[in-house]
Amino acid sequence: MNHVSLTDAKPAVYWLDDPAKPAPLPPLLGVESADLVVVGGGYSGLWTALLARMRFPSWSVVLLEAGQCGDQASGRNGGFAEASLTHGFWNGLERWPDELATLDRLGQENLNEMAATIEEHGIDCDWQFTGALNVATRPHEVDDLAEWSTALTEHGIKHRMLDEIGVRDELRSPTYLGGLEVVGDTATVEPARLAWGLRQACLDAGVVIHEGSAVTGLERDGAGMRVSTIAGSVRAGRVALATNAFPPLLRRLRMMTVPVYDYVLMTEPLSAAQMDAIGWANRQGVSDSANHFHYYRLTRDNRILWGGYDAIYHFGSKISPELETGATHDKLAGHFFETFPQLEGLRFTHRWAGIIDTCTRFSAFFGKAYAGRVAYALGYTGLGVGATRFGAQVMLDLLSGEQTERTSLEMVRSKPLPFPPEPARYAGISMMVRSLGKADANGGRRDLFLRTMDRLGLGFDS
Repeated sequence: MNHVSLTDAKPAVYWLDDPAKPAPLPPLLGVESADLVVVGGGYSGLWTALLARMRFPSWSVVLLEAGQCGDQASGRNGGFAEASLTHGFWNGLERWPDELATLDRLGQENLNEMAATIEEHGIDCDWQFTGALNVATRPHEVDDLAEWSTALTEHGIKHRMLDEIGVRDELRSPTYLGGLEVVGDTATVEPARLAWGLRQACLDAGVVIHEGSAVTGLERDGAGMRVSTIAGSVRAGRVALATNAFPPLLRRLRMMTVPVYDYVLMTEPLSAAQMDAIGWANRQGVSDSANHFHYYRLTRDNRILWGGYDAIYHFGSKISPELETGATHDKLAGHFFETFPQLEGLRFTHRWAGIIDTCTRFSAFFGKAYAGRVAYALGYTGLGVGATRFGAQVMLDLLSGEQTERTSLEMVRSKPLPFPPEPARYAGISMMVRSLGKADANGGRRDLFLRTMDRLGLGFDS
């Protein structure tokens, strides 16, 4: 690490570096049976298991997790729980304009139900409905926010536009030229504690959880399915796959997502004087408006989480702990002090990374396999904290055969286009990243490659 602020930063996930982390549960040993097996112990799997016990009390549920619940994306993210099911308003408007109002309503209901579950189970995860502040740091981004405001107004979505003075009244940065705030559709949360709280809620509801139980096989077994690990197996009538960025158990899904590394820093707690220097009295979750964007928020003890900018894909969809540190952390530290020069001298205590399951349409997709015995949801592309609960409901709809408002949605019934095989995949993603960076530096103007990808409905994002 070259930046002086990173001198003492631990290469560890702040959220997981917590004495509240629960002890691991025993692995699967031998043969078990269940009505439903859930593969994956992140948000998607935990919500599926918990909601299954609520919706279908007669079902027995077993959840299998390769490591410990919440250790991957669900415990590593920025802790922004958004109502959007479509990776933001614009993406929803471009892809599903006729059902966007329904998707927005379902997304807000989903977020409110998340809050109710957290309260019901007493989950100590600092859930706060902070709202979201989008800031412009380049002149063309001010114009982009104005266009966004017009569209939000047409769709009856409450928000407010902020000029340079107004946005700096909310949060003081010399880089801000304008802003747009939407209230009520975003909460901040301590992500690992949310995962651990859902894990405990599952246990309390009678879910059997085996950690340290990586699934090695999925196959038909008579009228049901058999899910195998190194040390055992579970026979079940239904299987929900919630592995997200990790290699899927269904061959058909192997080209549908790619794992992308996202990098994060956490500061030491700010003093009262430092908090006064930046303002941020309303504690909104913040993101800037570039293609290569930063996201940031306050913790309960007034640290600043600062992440984003680079979204890095490695050839062959490589996933490895050795990829969780790198030059991006230095880059992020430099950007932090450009944004908040008044905090010069502040140190970072933690630096880490996690993988995002990106798909070409940026939002989750769903489906069935093995004659309806298996369901899956994946492709959340960085907005899974809230949307995974919705995805869990969709999987349960599909596995139970229920026809619901969710299953009638075009967004649920359709699939994104797959990524190409290597080496075209790596070359295409690399070209996309370069073109997005050029657009940021060139007044937002998109080159021929990006315009072509836009027309095809293809993209790369985090």
